[in-house]
Amino acid sequence: MSRKTSSPRHVFNATESAALMRLLEDRFAKYKGRHPELRWDTVRSKLESAPEKLWSLHEMERTGGEPDVIGSPEGANTIVFCDCSAESPAGRRNLCYDRAALDARKTFKPAGCAMEMAANMGIELLSEAAYRALQEFGNFDTKTSSWIATPSSIRQLGGALFCDRRYGAVFVYHNGAESYYAARGFRGSLTI
Repeated sequence: MSRKTSSPRHVFNATESAALMRLLEDRFAKYKGRHPELRWDTVRSKLESAPEKLWSLHEMERTGGEPDVIGSPEGANTIVFCDCSAESPAGRRNLCYDRAALDARKTFKPAGCAMEMAANMGIELLSEAAYRALQEFGNFDTKTSSWIATPSSIRQLGGALFCDRRYGAVFVYHNGAESYYAARGFRGSLTI
């Protein structure tokens, strides 16, 4: 029983758009190892052709995700942005997994849930494979953890998955989907 949400539409004015593009360009230049095959001109062109995606990137940034390009799938005419903050984005913590889990809590409800917040931002939770791929670019979530997209077979039994990096390795764990912690948030991706 999840509530269907629609992505909010936000149009930036020229000043807001330019400021976000500068921030993204600076981060792109600073972390070239995340996208060695790409040039900023290509990324800028993609963003200019999909201005509605800027709002999602703004939300990723506003909530502490520090989005950056992590590549372009081979053979695809797309680029992928991902939350690259060192720890799980601070503005997306203390959330249970999804709406069903939130509705099931009778007491001490968190403010929201990861799946719904991601949908409202126009982004997707990372899969386990995407989370592991992100970890190839650095050491992420060494003090926090992040919910990841959970297979329906696990979710139907009441569980949800999360990941972190400890002892130089990436770990996948399970918890009840209704659980929430101050050090657990979620990371998202956006394909353009």
